[in-house]
Amino acid sequence: MPNRLADESSPYLLQHADNPVDWYPWGEEALGRAKAEDKAIFLSIGYSACHWCHVMAHESFEDERTAAIMNEHFINVKVDREERPDLDRIYMNAVVAMTGNGGWPMSVFLTAEGVPFYGGTYFPPQPRYGMPSFSQVLVAVAEAWKNRRDELVASGQRLLSAIERQGAVQGGASGQALEQDTLDAAVSRLEQDTLDAAVSRLKQGFDRAHGGWNSAPKFPQQMALEFLLRYHHATGDQDALHMVTQTLEAMARGGMYDQLGGGFHRYSVDDRWLVPHFEKMLYDNSQLARVTLHAWQVTGNEFFRTITEEILDYVVREMIDPAGGFYSTQDADSEGKEGKFFVWTPDEIREVLDSDADEFMAAYGVTGHGNASTGSAHGFEGKNILEFVGDLDQRPALDEARRALFETREKRVRPGRDEKVLTSWNGLMLAAFAEAARALDRDDYRLVAERNADFLLRELRQGNGRLRRTWKAGEAKLNGYLEDYSYLIEGLLELYQTTFVPRWFVAAQELAETMIAHFWAPEGAFYDTSDDHETLITRPRDLQDNATPSGNAMAVTVLLKLAGFTNDMRYADIAHQALAPMQLMMAQYPLGFGQWLQGLSYTLSQPREVAIVGDPKAADTRALLSVVRTDYQPFQVVACGPAGGTNAPVPLLEGRDLVDGQAAAYVCRDFACQAPMVEPEALRALL
Repeated sequence: MPNRLADESSPYLLQHADNPVDWYPWGEEALGRAKAEDKAIFLSIGYSACHWCHVMAHESFEDERTAAIMNEHFINVKVDREERPDLDRIYMNAVVAMTGNGGWPMSVFLTAEGVPFYGGTYFPPQPRYGMPSFSQVLVAVAEAWKNRRDELVASGQRLLSAIERQGAVQGGASGQALEQDTLDAAVSRLEQDTLDAAVSRLKQGFDRAHGGWNSAPKFPQQMALEFLLRYHHATGDQDALHMVTQTLEAMARGGMYDQLGGGFHRYSVDDRWLVPHFEKMLYDNSQLARVTLHAWQVTGNEFFRTITEEILDYVVREMIDPAGGFYSTQDADSEGKEGKFFVWTPDEIREVLDSDADEFMAAYGVTGHGNASTGSAHGFEGKNILEFVGDLDQRPALDEARRALFETREKRVRPGRDEKVLTSWNGLMLAAFAEAARALDRDDYRLVAERNADFLLRELRQGNGRLRRTWKAGEAKLNGYLEDYSYLIEGLLELYQTTFVPRWFVAAQELAETMIAHFWAPEGAFYDTSDDHETLITRPRDLQDNATPSGNAMAVTVLLKLAGFTNDMRYADIAHQALAPMQLMMAQYPLGFGQWLQGLSYTLSQPREVAIVGDPKAADTRALLSVVRTDYQPFQVVACGPAGGTNAPVPLLEGRDLVDGQAAAYVCRDFACQAPMVEPEALRALL
């Protein structure tokens, strides 16, 4: 019999709908029953593409005996972390505080009030790896709840107090609560030394052999890469650029990248980017598409442009709902085995490529015994993960071979796909398509971006201007989070700068006002949840960047851009108040604060505001636009439209006129504007 998850829309929750566990979704029903029956809550948090979530489900949640223990002693609640990042952050902080480690699946025991008192991550079905079995944990917690409840409740309250203190410490990087700064005071505390110290740390920890940072497992660190490109642009530091190009090339050559279908996998389990965790996440690919695009703009290396287009073409092919939204993830597993869809034997390749097989296998590191040095630990014995070890100029010549293998691979059993649409992740991918459309002159990318933006504003924005978090099969639900607002604003601002359709800018500014009204804290920074959100044990405010930017850091980023578009220094005031106390953390832990570093570098660059007056489709206007779009220009905003008069939808255009009937560019910086220019070469010289 299906359990209560059968009525949910989350693919992750639906994966557990037929478990013998009496699962509840998070909500008043579950909390109320825990109180009524005087039981503790077992909370399990994961996501559909999580390999170890599937493992624990098969081993424990599908097991009748384990389920019987769970059902007898606990109220069991299942949560999709991608739908409920607030719950995920609160209880992940608790697990890390209790165990020193975090991850998914997350397993937490709570009081009926939602206060955590014990937890961990994956528990095996039998004692191993130095861990007790899951059944042993269940029995021990049930016994303690019955006989030593006062100890558990007291422990939970101490843990809750620690989580609340941690939030206060995060609010001020020096360990003090954020103070209300005036604009001038905040600006005076923003320092180039912070950026220099962050780059120094990144250089110290950089892997000169393989690119990237830290040892295995290795993550892409796309926000740090993006910051280093900005630092190189501002300072000319060649080593900063080298760290970016070496890392991106190594990742794109390795098994971390899907050499046949495009798109990056989640991370590499080794230090040389060969063996990935095979799930593909929308948020990784959106950010990596932009950083590879920017690397192409800076270096002119066509390999980076190719990777950008392959990522976005993969998304178009496999990750777009017919309604226009982007799907969330693709699983690592197919037919119950991680990576099975992606790996090859030499015989399989020869069967497809015949006489061309040897050349392809030499270029892609294919061997008879398999190329994954950690294969025995990951089930790839005798199999090959494709990695490109040839010369870059050899790659285009192998296009036809890759196409043939891709078509053969398409006949295999495909990994599962999480088809829910998340507002925040869609905002990131919207920004990638919008920027790539103008930089690469790809009209098809523009159409994808416009359709996505129209979908998001139609399906996930309510009549009162508030956002919903998630959509699937025509139903939008859950209150939007800070990241939903800030990421979508970023996407809309990028789309405006590609199309110059005022609708996109107006929507972005409206969302920004809603974000400020419902998420901004008077003492500084934003909360992750709105002021009218469901009451939880604490109101989360996560300032650290993870795989995605912190909602706060992205809010700072978009508010700084809006200040340039609108000349409204209130936006800059809020951004500077948030930035100033975060500098110590940025300098000491740059890998955890990459989006913040981007915001700080934007502010310290004295960004330009460029207003181009004229018909965007006219030749003279397009000539001026080509100047501001050709090169990598991370520290500017661009508006374009007819002579603005006094009621222009984009304030930057107000009062701007044609010059002798010709399109004109107005460039402003640091509260001062240059005389309008009509000649593209004059504009290029100024920029």
